[in-house]
Amino acid sequence: MSLRIVVIGGGASGLMAAICAARLGAAVTVLEKNEKPGRKLLATGNGRCNLTNLRQEPDCYRTSDSELAQTVLKQFTLGDTLSFFEQLGICIHERNGWIYPASEQAESVLNVLLLEAGYRKVKIKTRETVQEILPDGQGYLVKTGTWQYPADRVIVCCGSAASAVPGSGNFAQTIAKDLKLLTVPFLPSLCPLKCSGERFSSWAGVRILGSVKLLIDGKEAASEKGELQLTEYGISGIPVFQISGLAVRSVNEKRKVEVVLDFMPERSEEELVAFLEQRRKVCPYKKESELLIGVVPEKLIPIFLSKGKEFSRIASVMKQYRLKVLGQSDFARGQVCQGGIRLCQLTKDLESQKYPGLFFAGEALDVDGACGGYNLQWAWSSGAVTGMASAKEREQ
Repeated sequence: MSLRIVVIGGGASGLMAAICAARLGAAVTVLEKNEKPGRKLLATGNGRCNLTNLRQEPDCYRTSDSELAQTVLKQFTLGDTLSFFEQLGICIHERNGWIYPASEQAESVLNVLLLEAGYRKVKIKTRETVQEILPDGQGYLVKTGTWQYPADRVIVCCGSAASAVPGSGNFAQTIAKDLKLLTVPFLPSLCPLKCSGERFSSWAGVRILGSVKLLIDGKEAASEKGELQLTEYGISGIPVFQISGLAVRSVNEKRKVEVVLDFMPERSEEELVAFLEQRRKVCPYKKESELLIGVVPEKLIPIFLSKGKEFSRIASVMKQYRLKVLGQSDFARGQVCQGGIRLCQLTKDLESQKYPGLFFAGEALDVDGACGGYNLQWAWSSGAVTGMASAKEREQ
């Protein structure tokens, strides 16, 4: 008789786990609370689905147990991921190390996963919200609002409350509390930052190339360059996303958190002053505000003149615009969740040491990656490892 495996969550890690378990002969049922599986997957990479990244180093992933996280990633590698999707029919497109489907449509990735799941006879039950998991003899009983599913093994792939995708929730927190599992606080990551300030309404909507430096208790903790997005509540954009996890966690720890924005990273302050002086020589009839037209977005000009009209003061504001960070703007704006169930309670196959037969994958765990396909790589790797391990018969 085939092992009965219930996968909670029909997202990236859940579909991967289901397919890998079914390929080994297990009878797999996926319980998905949304009307359709994979809704969060459809939103990844702005709908283009950044599948993974060619650069795979330990510092690409944040976790309280890097050794175990790396063990999982080495069991189902970048190469395994590329081969898996190529076998399903996805042609790979690479851009600066970031990997996308050639169609640049997340829907393509979801469709091939669902086709493979159907071929492997995986049952996908939608609109099923799991309420509890109960140990039942040698297995488990998974209860929803309408039914109960007996299972030999259970894989929790329920995602998190991060993202604005309908159906995102905190079941991982609930099950961790019910089963008395240790967790790292669940917080958003890869998210915009809410800052204190009075000028945000005037700069909202501006996009500008620049850099952001993160200060924690007055000391530099991280820095990134790229396109900054200025919002009505603070700052956003990929450079901000890359430092956001550490910033949010530090705010949660009641530490002093600030960012310093540099709107002219290609020039030093001295060079910037000389640049403005040269512009004045060419156009002596222009006021200071008019000299900045064509250099920076016009919404920012009043902000750069806020400390005075001397070129040294203007350059200082442009190079060192400091903001206090209050935290994330909204949990739903986070692309992923940081924190989760501690890996130290799990085996190398992500099986609970306390509850044999209960596995965890994806965002339920205390692992999150940098922007650039790393969170999906963790979903593929953790899903595959749990799927394959759960379908193996126990040695007597």
